[in-house]
Amino acid sequence: MNEVTEGAAEGATTGTLSRIRLHLARSKEFPDGSARHGYEFLAPLDGEGHIDSDAWKDLRAACTVTRFWANEAPEQGKLVHRAGGVGGSSWVFDYEEDAGDDDETGYRFGDHAFVPGEYVSLRDEDGDMHTFVVFSVQPA
Repeated sequence: MNEVTEGAAEGATTGTLSRIRLHLARSKEFPDGSARHGYEFLAPLDGEGHIDSDAWKDLRAACTVTRFWANEAPEQGKLVHRAGGVGGSSWVFDYEEDAGDDDETGYRFGDHAFVPGEYVSLRDEDGDMHTFVVFSVQPA
């Protein structure tokens, strides 16, 4: 059973997986944003909605991501925590375990609270940065 901790961000759970859905935020190309472009991933969140890296170590096999991008076929991958990057480590969506050129890196994912309405950024495999709004966070 998933329990929400007292004082936790709405929708965030502790020690269990949450299903987080990101939609493309407003941009020059998409002035109204886009629900057809985004990600849905599973991650353990702490009581404030941050990714819990300690819990992730035990749950990493279940921390999956689906990238949906308009009419393209959905891509399946894993949420991976890697050394390097801002703050000494980074969160990455990895679509092929043996290839590094397909990874998409979350910008300061370790610092951001995954709470509906908040914004996060991802650098895609081409090196372009995109901003996303946290559309929903639900128990997985």
